[in-house]
This record gives sequence, structure tokens and C-alpha cells, in this order.
Amino acid sequence: MKGYRISVIRHGLTEANEKGIYIGKTDMPLSAKGAADLAAKMDEFDYPSVHRVYTSPLLRCRETADILFPETEIVPVDDFRELDLGEFDGKSVDELINRADYKAWLRGGKDARPPKGESLEEMTARTYTGLHAIITDMMQSGLTHCALITHAGIISNMLAGFGIPKYSPSQITTEAGGGFDILTTAQMWLNSQCFEILGYCPYERIEDDGPDFE
Repeated sequence: MKGYRISVIRHGLTEANEKGIYIGKTDMPLSAKGAADLAAKMDEFDYPSVHRVYTSPLLRCRETADILFPETEIVPVDDFRELDLGEFDGKSVDELINRADYKAWLRGGKDARPPKGESLEEMTARTYTGLHAIITDMMQSGLTHCALITHAGIISNMLAGFGIPKYSPSQITTEAGGGFDILTTAQMWLNSQCFEILGYCPYERIEDDGPDFE
């Protein structure tokens, strides 16, 4: 049975990430350090060769795709945009720590939302819609390995919600430029809406020293 593999990767760093500032739908580019770190990762690790790269529509993800997969078709998917943080967007923890609504949001469950923002439940619902669209597109196009460049919160909640084996979101964390490979089949996805979590991406580079002749 044909499998559909997706390398799910977090975008590179922005200046807001470096300064500890929340950004959701704010459309910031990669920082100079973020771009340089991605280039260094490409020298140290092996990223897969993929048929197509799906991305969040936000600039930091599209720029990451351009760096990591420069020769590959890039297709933005709106449902993989970052969580809408509402009034918390653009603010640091220090700016928010004394706000009652911020403390309530941190304590809350999946239906808690920042003022004028989006809940995790709403984000998970649209993430499912986006993932279904990607898998359907891969099936219809005959693509067996693609990449998805998106955001840390999207990745952890998507893998916790639909991945096997089961993990909590806090166990599925990703660094900039890193992520996980997932694999599903038509039967797994259409019958159970799930995928297998295979392991980390990018891959440890295996040095080839050439043939060893005695």
C-alpha cells in the first residue's frame, strides 16, 4: 500500500523569536541570524529531497522554504498560519505577565483564547482541514514525499492530535529548522484521520569514507 510521507519543519528564527516576543499572524521575515542558522543546518544535516513544499502563508515560512528547498515548488496553505494571538501579538512575557487575561489564557484549556484571538481548538480544526487538503493533493498528484514548513505550535498540536504513537504537545517540540517526518496511507487517513510519527527531520549525515580495500 502506498505511503505518503511529509517532512514537517519549523521556520527559522525571526527577530521577535530572538527577543522573546509573541508573534502570531504578524508577518515578520527571518532575521539575519535565522537565515544563517538555516544555512548552517544544511551544511551539518541532510534535508530530504521532496516533490513539493507546502508552507504557512507567512513570510518567515516562505523564506525558510526558499532556503531549505530552493529548487522545489512552493505552495502556501492558509490553514497552516500561526495561532492568532489577538491582543498578545507583538508583546513579550514581561509585558503580559501581570495581565489577568494572560494568566487566564495560560491556565485555560483548548477553548481558551487571547482577547480577539484564536483558541487551540479552533487552530486544531483548521490544521486538520489543511492537512486533509495536503494529503488529498498528494494522493491525487501521485506525490509520495513532500515537506510542510509551518510554526512550532502548529507542529506540536498537529502531531499530538493526529499522530501515532500518542504524545502531549509539550513532548513534541521543535527547534528552528527542525521537525519530524510523518507517514500515512489512504486507509489510515480516510478511516482514522491519523499518521505515524517516524522520527526527526533533518537527518544525521552519514559520512561516506569510500570503499575500504584490504
